[in-house]
Amino acid sequence: QLQFAESGGGLVQPGGSLRLSCTVSGFTSDYYAIGWFRQVPGKEREAVACMSDSGINTEYPSSVKGHVTIRRDRKKNMAFLQMGSLKPEDTGVYYCAVKLNPYPATCPREGQFEFWGQGTQVTVSS
Repeated sequence: QLQFAESGGGLVQPGGSLRLSCTVSGFTSDYYAIGWFRQVPGKEREAVACMSDSGINTEYPSSVKGHVTIRRDRKKNMAFLQMGSLKPEDTGVYYCAVKLNPYPATCPREGQFEFWGQGTQVTVSS
């Protein structure tokens, strides 16, 4: 079982920036894809960003493309989500997730992620 430590959420004004961090421990494999998802009240959970195991491929939905960036530090088993130009509709609980042993150079679908963090709240409001 993996352990997650997510941080970086909080209250930010519209147009502001945040960087979310996710530290994962307890790996049983060196090969994993990592993703960020968010749960907005009243809506289904949606993907925000994904990075393949190799780090070569990233995916972003059109709703956030251009104002979020996913990064990872393999040595520290950390992932980051840099978010800018935040809007009130970006408010929600953000989760990082891990898929072990994914197909090479691919981003898994949401249902394929096996392990999830506890989430960190992001609130965009003036």
